[in-house]
Amino acid sequence: MNRPELRISSNAFRTNIAAVRARIAPSALMLVLKDDAYGHGLGWAVETAVEAGVSWFGSYDVRGGVRVRRIVGGDARILAWATSTDDEIDEALAHDLDLGVGTADYLRRVIARAEILGRRARVHLKIDTGLHRNGILPDEWAAAIAEVREAEVRGHLTLAGVWSHIAEASDADDDASRLVFLDAVRVAGEAGVSPDVLHLTASAASWWRPELRGSVSRIGAFCYGIRSADGPELDGIRPVASLCAVVSEVVGGDAVVGVGSFDGLPSTLRDASVGTPAGARRLRAIGETTSIVEGWSGMRPGDEVTIFGDGRSGEVSATTLAERIDTVGEEILTRLSPRVRRVIVD
Repeated sequence: MNRPELRISSNAFRTNIAAVRARIAPSALMLVLKDDAYGHGLGWAVETAVEAGVSWFGSYDVRGGVRVRRIVGGDARILAWATSTDDEIDEALAHDLDLGVGTADYLRRVIARAEILGRRARVHLKIDTGLHRNGILPDEWAAAIAEVREAEVRGHLTLAGVWSHIAEASDADDDASRLVFLDAVRVAGEAGVSPDVLHLTASAASWWRPELRGSVSRIGAFCYGIRSADGPELDGIRPVASLCAVVSEVVGGDAVVGVGSFDGLPSTLRDASVGTPAGARRLRAIGETTSIVEGWSGMRPGDEVTIFGDGRSGEVSATTLAERIDTVGEEILTRLSPRVRRVIVD
């Protein structure tokens, strides 16, 4: 191995998915796939999730959603929630994607494209519950619902869902968001058929706040074994990926390993614990293409060092590394460069 490897466990992924589904039941899992499945590889993630029984996917944007559709075929439901261009809307309609809609302008463009193409768009209308990350404002919600219902009568649209993001800053804030969300659902139901799909929560709130879950829960990071920054460990969940590199030479009692900042490893992670054949050792320095690891008895070129993973060799998780530099675990994974070979290990 002359390049670092991100070793990805399909068994761990399937186990995590099962643990998440058991935890959130009867809410259905929508597996989130943003940033190339959090750096694990979208194709692998979708194929493995389908084998595990997942039928809802959150792709973030239309381009990703189309890729998912080409992998899964026609059975799965796929939500793309980023505001899209008209061409992207056309692609979404052609590939039977659900569209997350958070502004009146975007709603009107979706309706217009559906009318031109003679298709019926499936829309999840987003209510702004206080996070202000896109979403129809509460005082504009009734008017937006009226436009939706008119478009439904004309055969251009189906209100498939109501959804939102919440801040997860405090229980009180999230409780207030829930009330706004439920009122939006009530208004939608009073104006016509109530949507089947309701989703308010992402990973952390879905896990710890069952009263906030809707019929669907959007979960990405936890399925990949990435816990919340500064959050507790998760029962039944373990990291899916481990970053490994080999010792290229021994210098002054320390090991030179073939991974560095050009591979996406932040140089600010020096002094972190990594795994070696002798257990945890300190990452002394991070260069451009190599790093220096505190040595151990009997070390030699070809020995393997695990930069992050599930702790079997003394290393810490990607999230624990991320906490050292005040970020989140997914950033450690998603910033890894293409030079890091992705290897499916089981």
